[in-house]
Amino acid sequence: MNEKDYLRSSDLALVVALSLSFPIEFIDKSPSGKAYFLFRKDQNNFDETLRRYWSRELRVEPQAFFNQMKVIKARIYSENE
Repeated sequence: MNEKDYLRSSDLALVVALSLSFPIEFIDKSPSGKAYFLFRKDQNNFDETLRRYWSRELRVEPQAFFNQMKVIKARIYSENE
């Protein structure tokens, strides 16, 4: 796995926003309890979506965002990932 091909982030809001459109490839859980999420950068519109997120132009449906946050938190705290 080449790290430059992936975005690695522990920013929950960013991870939730991206995961509404792109699959999480891997979750790296550190012994300290911090979770890092990896997304492949080579997906269609990934860079544009990331740019829109950081420039505050990305719009998501609020209920979908909230529901996805619950899914992400469940994955963080699950024993099997």
